[in-house]
Amino acid sequence: MLTKFLQPTYEKSINQKFREKRFAFFKGLLQTLPQDKTIQILDIGGTESYWNRMKFVNNEHVHITLLNLYKVEVSNPNFTSVVGDACCLSEFRDGQFDIVFSNSVIEHLFTKENQKKMADEVRRVGKNYYVQTPNYYFPIEPHWLFPFFQFLPFRVKVEMTKSFNLGNYPKAPDEEMAVQRVNEVKLLTEKEMKELFPGGKVYLEKFLGLTKSITMYHFSTS
Repeated sequence: MLTKFLQPTYEKSINQKFREKRFAFFKGLLQTLPQDKTIQILDIGGTESYWNRMKFVNNEHVHITLLNLYKVEVSNPNFTSVVGDACCLSEFRDGQFDIVFSNSVIEHLFTKENQKKMADEVRRVGKNYYVQTPNYYFPIEPHWLFPFFQFLPFRVKVEMTKSFNLGNYPKAPDEEMAVQRVNEVKLLTEKEMKELFPGGKVYLEKFLGLTKSITMYHFSTS
């Protein structure tokens, strides 16, 4: 039952409550932008269901482009789905979007090099940005939902991923899949996020006095 309340898709989950609080902060930033034209948002790794859970799908003053590795279905007229790579947004020109938004994606890029590529592209194509990621030092690893999982030796993480259903992941069917899952997630520290987004401001999400997630943001009027 406890894990249900940690699942990000459950509407009454702890994660959803934190997500709503972060989104309220984002909406405050959004209000600092000129409201006399449609605000163009690029959401890297986003879904229409996320914005629906935030009760934001019918905002006629905003158009949201969802960028994923595969096309996703959209039903709202102010959403567009495109296929692309967060590490190379060459299809978009410099400053094309008013805001580049990303929620819990940058830690899923396998390497620090890819994380820097994404950060550079976010800053290039967006006049403003808002990029959130879980904190490396938070005691509960947010994907496996296992205490201090991120600090375990690589082989231990692989064996646990092969042997158990943990957090967001069902038991991996084989060694290759387990290795891929473990390699994919590279959690970031506050220091690393600040290095990836120089000149940005930091918003720290707290739980029991500990930093649960880190958001780097830049809004030209903030």
